Amino acid sequence: MENTGSSSRILVVDDNEELLQELQTMLELGGYDVIAMSDSSDAFDVAFKKKPNVILLDLKMSPKTGFQIADEVRNSLLLKDVPVIAMTGFFTEKEHLLMMKLCGIKISILKPFQPVNLIAKIEFALGHRPEEYDPDPA
Repeated sequence: MENTGSSSRILVVDDNEELLQELQTMLELGGYDVIAMSDSSDAFDVAFKKKPNVILLDLKMSPKTGFQIADEVRNSLLLKDVPVIAMTGFFTEKEHLLMMKLCGIKISILKPFQPVNLIAKIEFALGHRPEEYDPDPA
C-alpha cells in the first residue's frame, strides 16, 4: 500500500471493535497517524484535543450517534473545517442523506467497503485528489 497519509491524523470512531482494529491497522500501514476509539461519548472531546485532519464516523452508535458528533464538529470554530466521512450501512435512505447534509457530512462510504475505496475517500477529503473526483459518490 502506498504511503499517502504521511502526516495526516485520522480520528476513527466506530463501536465495532473488530472493524475499528482493522481500520487502525490498515490506515497506519497507509502512513496515517490514527486515533481509534469505540466510545462515541468522548469523540468530540478527543477531536477537539487532537485536531485530526479527517474524522471517520460510524453513524449508528450509542450513546452518541455519528450524526450528533458530526453536528458538534460542524458547530465548533476549531473543527468546522475538518472533513467528516460517514461510514454507514444505511446512507441510501433519503432521511439519512438529509441528516448527513444537515450535520455537515459531505462524504460517505457504504459498509462493507474495500480498503482502497476508503483510502481514496480520505485522500479526496484531504484535498489530495482533484475536486471533481469523488470515488464511489454517495
